[in-house]
Amino acid sequence: MNIRTKSHIKNIGVTIFAIFSMNQTAFAGGIEETKDALSSIGHVAQIQVDGNVTLRYLKAGQGEPLILLHTIRTQLDYFQDAIPALAKNHTVYALDLPGHGYSSIDTTATYDEPYMRKAVVSFIEKEDLKKVTLVGESIGGVLALSVASTVPERISKVVSSNPYDYDTRYADGVRRGNFFANFMLANYSVPVHGAIMAKLENKLFLGMVLSGGFANKSGMPDDLLGTINSAGYREGYRYVERNVFENWESWGKARNLYSGVKAPVTLVYGDHDWSTLQERERTVKELGGVSIITVKNSGHFGFVDNPEKMIDIVLQK
Repeated sequence: MNIRTKSHIKNIGVTIFAIFSMNQTAFAGGIEETKDALSSIGHVAQIQVDGNVTLRYLKAGQGEPLILLHTIRTQLDYFQDAIPALAKNHTVYALDLPGHGYSSIDTTATYDEPYMRKAVVSFIEKEDLKKVTLVGESIGGVLALSVASTVPERISKVVSSNPYDYDTRYADGVRRGNFFANFMLANYSVPVHGAIMAKLENKLFLGMVLSGGFANKSGMPDDLLGTINSAGYREGYRYVERNVFENWESWGKARNLYSGVKAPVTLVYGDHDWSTLQERERTVKELGGVSIITVKNSGHFGFVDNPEKMIDIVLQK
């Protein structure tokens, strides 16, 4: 090992020590704080959708229904800048996926694609929504397609942005973002040790990991990052976080459902998304050869990195 490599590793160690030495502010205010912050956008409520699964959701606007499905490791607040514009033409439903944000947590559940798909389908059926536009990014982009395949009679349009359907190992996509994300999430994957590391996660650490999904901006805006980070202190959340990554194979298997999508599909990728060109072309093939819209200077978190462009894409006829 040369001197330069040793120095690099030492610097990483110092950074990690500094992050984990920071006081982790205990979760305070919780769902009421974020509910207050979202009250100017729409009505926040909860609904029991399947068994003991309860989803938090926000409803805003009038018109045909549009459902927003967030990315890996975020929550419905992720769409806070897009909802007001979309609500001018639609009744918008932004969901916290199972175990995310302030939806219920079950530490005996398997948080894979089928589990989350079932919850979203149940939400649509419980609300008896029809002519639905499904909009999702990342794992939400996969769910938009798999849900559309499951209840095609209820879906009129799908916008799938940066679908996270290409993992070849634990947290593969996120780990492609930057060196720090790769280093830390590799540690997350180790039994016992990984659970300890996850419990030490804090705002600075989370921001460094998520910054690998941006191109136009330097990272997740501080207020949004703080909101997402706070949810991570809920009891059982670290189990969900790691379990989603542990079930990485399920997101790739969901591609087998894409051929069942009957509604028109708008497939969107940021030019700096984590997926490779070959992986994007594979998804195109599974969808029967749809065209790709490529958003320039945009990473994995498109609705935050380039919200105006993503809003235009969703609203285009």
